[in-house]
Amino acid sequence: MKNLIGAGIALCLSSTLAAQTTTANGYYEKASETLNKIGKLYAVPDGKQLLRETYPFDDTYSASYLATNENKNKTNPYSYLWPFSGSLSAYVALYEQHEDAAMKSHIDQVVLPGLENYYDTRQPAGYASYINSAAQSDRFYDDNVWLGIDFTDLYLQTNEHKYLDKAQEIWQFVESGMDEKLGGGIYWCEQKKESKNTCSNAPAVVYLLKLYEATQSQAYLDQAIQLYAWTKDNLQDPKDHVYWDNINLAGKVQEAKYPYNTGQMIQAGALLHKITGKKEYLADAQASAKGGFKQFFTKDAAASYPQLNRSDNWFIAVMLRGYVELYQQDKDQQYIDAFKANMDHAWTGMRNSDGLFSKDWTGKNNNSDKKWLLDQFAIAEMYARLASLER
Repeated sequence: MKNLIGAGIALCLSSTLAAQTTTANGYYEKASETLNKIGKLYAVPDGKQLLRETYPFDDTYSASYLATNENKNKTNPYSYLWPFSGSLSAYVALYEQHEDAAMKSHIDQVVLPGLENYYDTRQPAGYASYINSAAQSDRFYDDNVWLGIDFTDLYLQTNEHKYLDKAQEIWQFVESGMDEKLGGGIYWCEQKKESKNTCSNAPAVVYLLKLYEATQSQAYLDQAIQLYAWTKDNLQDPKDHVYWDNINLAGKVQEAKYPYNTGQMIQAGALLHKITGKKEYLADAQASAKGGFKQFFTKDAAASYPQLNRSDNWFIAVMLRGYVELYQQDKDQQYIDAFKANMDHAWTGMRNSDGLFSKDWTGKNNNSDKKWLLDQFAIAEMYARLASLER
């Protein structure tokens, strides 16, 4: 049986690349080529439109990012939801640059049917961390937030209400993870309500603001403003305006700083400024952008540009979303230039012989380990988002 994922991607790419003019740095083409590689190397040829978690496939792989040990030491032929969801983000980001019919078809006929393997009908319905034909798995509020953002972006791009319907359904699940403990905020995991994390709250603000843009419902905007204030009050380091990871129910803050958390609050502030016109939100975003730049980039003597620190590439991709949104508001080029320099280097210095990317932005350790699916989708997404700035 012909592999539908690889075939769908190939069709999408051949149609799109034939029709489009190369951008200044070829970011659109780089995104397309990376997605093509992913389709060929990670696809599972069983007709479910699902993907492997690693390449080469490792049947002893155990995910380290789950809330419990529910799936430890099990051989999983498919990726968990979080890595798989990167496919939707990457394709939506690329589709936003050129409304190519074959790419839209790939989203509808390959990516979304694959995603439905994770759909969980426990009420309120949402997406579980592993496929629904396996034993019941945990549901993470942040996993669902990322999907909700993508569905809302699809609606804003296409005006097709099936995407908005799905986005609003997902929000009902995410909203169910909110209570008044700690004064508000959304938990991280439905089955382990022990902490409220920046990764579930900051992007939820972005999600709500996009739902407001899609519907003009004041309720979404009011929730976004309230949740933004809660996240800033509880999880921002006031010294550098960079965001900590989470706060537990005892009020203890876990002070690790990850790129995506700050990036989503940058995006939230920039969107709030765009929608409300209030300058304080732009000032918040700019302060966090400055702090994040110092935290997540290093000026290495061997490089002529500020170099990204090693991290999961997806954390960096989500951080980039914030800097792109901020650039749309203040046109400050410095941060975008730094991302471009890193992504230009990634193409020539971070890929291995299979065309897959490492996490090491120095390019020194490209072939040392298995390549995680989400790291690859993240790179494709970043090229797609930079392509939007070349238009």
